[in-house]
Amino acid sequence: MKRLIIVSSLLFVTAFSFAQKTEKELINITSATEAKAKDTTNMGWKRAGNFVFLFNQSAFNNDWRAGGTSNMAGNIGLNYDFNYKTPEMIWDNKFIIAYGLNKLKGADVQKTDDRLELTSLLGKKASGYWFYSAFVNFKTQMDSGNDATGAKISHFFSPAYLQAGPGMLWKKSDNLKVNFAPATSRLILVHPHFTQLNAAFGVEQGESSRFEFGAGIQGYYKFSVMENISWENILNLYSNYLDKPQNVDIDYQANLVMKVNKYISTNISFQAIYDDNAVGAFQIREVFGLGVNYTF
Repeated sequence: MKRLIIVSSLLFVTAFSFAQKTEKELINITSATEAKAKDTTNMGWKRAGNFVFLFNQSAFNNDWRAGGTSNMAGNIGLNYDFNYKTPEMIWDNKFIIAYGLNKLKGADVQKTDDRLELTSLLGKKASGYWFYSAFVNFKTQMDSGNDATGAKISHFFSPAYLQAGPGMLWKKSDNLKVNFAPATSRLILVHPHFTQLNAAFGVEQGESSRFEFGAGIQGYYKFSVMENISWENILNLYSNYLDKPQNVDIDYQANLVMKVNKYISTNISFQAIYDDNAVGAFQIREVFGLGVNYTF
């Protein structure tokens, strides 16, 4: 009887130890499976976009003595992202289109915004948040632009900018990334009739294009200021090795969206551009308005 109890005890201890080991292995396998599932949850295509229509109006009757000019303004904008991801590769694409008009009483309609831009960024996993990268950026405008005298100074594809180059991408998330491209080529295109008499947008007189080679940095950061308020920042820097590399071209865009509900929001857009080939000063654009907002 005593021997039977000893044997039974040994069998129980052995079975218990085996059960613990099996349970531990099962937990480890389950954890690994969950981690792997978590890593692959966001794989494949991810699409997100925002369309906004802003409208502003000020009206004064003939008896209004405080001064002012009746005016109307409207802006439309589309900001669309379509990104692809695998465990070893990312492909981020952003498409921006914006157009705005303003009408003052007694004056012609003026263009207040005009942008068409596409950025494509391909990355292969290096280590941690780092990726070997290659990018292409194209931007132009859709409509003609006039100066204060009414003379046409730009139109569709004049100017047009095309940049491309290899580099290194640091990407923590879709909302925070910086791309360093030390060997970036840039091509500036303009119609010859803008360079008949003088250089335009850095393109020499009589020419229709200008080639540059330099370094570029592209940064993107979007965050929530508080509930229903988001702030998107887009920064592009470029230095041309071939001509005055100390004069860095700057293009900074900020988009602040304050949602009232799913369809109504207050939007503030700000853009500052410095390009001494075009104008030796900062070009500033700011748009503010209450509008219809649709996210998809």
